Amino acid sequence: MTRPRQHDDAVISACQAWIAGHYDAPNPVARMVQRSGLPERSFKRRFRSATGYTPVAYVQALRIEEAKQMLEAGEERIDAIAAAVGYEDPTFFRRLFRRSAGVTPAQYRQRYKGGGGN
Repeated sequence: MTRPRQHDDAVISACQAWIAGHYDAPNPVARMVQRSGLPERSFKRRFRSATGYTPVAYVQALRIEEAKQMLEAGEERIDAIAAAVGYEDPTFFRRLFRRSAGVTPAQYRQRYKGGGGN
């Protein structure tokens, strides 16, 4: 994940702090909107303006980065990793992972297991 840009939007910063610990929560964008107290459209506009990411893309990037760490560090099944980072559908997770990382989760694990390829 490219480093999100620095910003001074306290509401969005609070949501970023919350999502960092709750990226695996169901409906994370809706929950951030609720926590922000903003109308959904305003939240999404401010989030993108502040971070450079749409809220959905931000959550997906966090989830994929966490999945990468789990793939590098352990032997947990890919379906279990998908569930651990918040994806109920392992097929969707694999497709999203491949789009983001350029390889499947299994290929990523093989390439980077034990930190040898970073």
